[in-house]
Amino acid sequence: MKTVLVSAPYILPEMARFRPVLESFGLELIMPEVDERLSEQEILAYAGKFDGTICGDDHYTRRVIEACAPRLRVISKWGTGIDSIDQTAASEFGVVVGNTPNAFTVPVSESVIGYMLAFSRQIPWLDTSMKAGHWEKIIGKTLSECTLGVIGVGNIGKAVLRRARAFGMTLLGNDIVEIPPDFLLENGVEMTDLEDLFTRSDFISVNCTLNPTSYHLVNAERLALCRPETVLINTARGPIVDQDALVAALDQGAIRGAALDVFEKEPLPVENPLLSMDQVLLAPHNTNSSPRFWERVHWNTIRNLLAGLNLDIAQLKNLQATYSQ
Repeated sequence: MKTVLVSAPYILPEMARFRPVLESFGLELIMPEVDERLSEQEILAYAGKFDGTICGDDHYTRRVIEACAPRLRVISKWGTGIDSIDQTAASEFGVVVGNTPNAFTVPVSESVIGYMLAFSRQIPWLDTSMKAGHWEKIIGKTLSECTLGVIGVGNIGKAVLRRARAFGMTLLGNDIVEIPPDFLLENGVEMTDLEDLFTRSDFISVNCTLNPTSYHLVNAERLALCRPETVLINTARGPIVDQDALVAALDQGAIRGAALDVFEKEPLPVENPLLSMDQVLLAPHNTNSSPRFWERVHWNTIRNLLAGLNLDIAQLKNLQATYSQ
């Protein structure tokens, strides 16, 4: 009998209906309590005890994968990003890594647009002022008066740019790979270097993946290029932004504000200065929020797990019809 470690925080609350699905394939389940993600040390406590895992952003480092081998056969990541998994080590030890590409393009891209509208139309600050007893007409802008720079023109970056085009924004993009010219032409996107993008943008949306080339890509040097009215939006991965440099830029008024869904350390420590900054909008790694898209990821993650364990998934379609919401 095979054993599965289930630690993805979004699927754990749904295990009352997914447990019988997994058990129908003869799988035993280990379901620890999870606060956002499992650390290296927390996973090591289960080393050698499970054949596969449904995980979130758990720290599957080389040390973890080596300790869990040879029993561990598959890491089925709930969601898209697999930067917390040492893929080289997984390959060396014969561990299959599965994920769901393009999982949350729609909810994340809509969140970016929502953040831009909040800042451009001054919605949170008008509300706060009114509730404090003031009748103050805070000046806002339309998005058509603004320039958006998108770092990482992949699935989510493209979706953000398409939506921003509908508001009449000036659009800039940056990526380390060539973007199809038809997309750029149809959406009026100008590809440019990072220095130019930081200099010209009213809004900068971080939508690239986290890898060695993007770690602290947004740093003090690049933030110094921004205009005082610039707003940084990060819905990708926390370590892409040097958080200390961002706090300093906000403190000094070098940029107007920030909207952050991801952080270098998650959950965000209660003593973090970002929590006391009125010009910052914060969310707890939540821009993927969408029951419809979560459901797709639930089932695809289970499918990847079963395939990685070499189990016959022919019956999964019928089970999905029975247990889907």
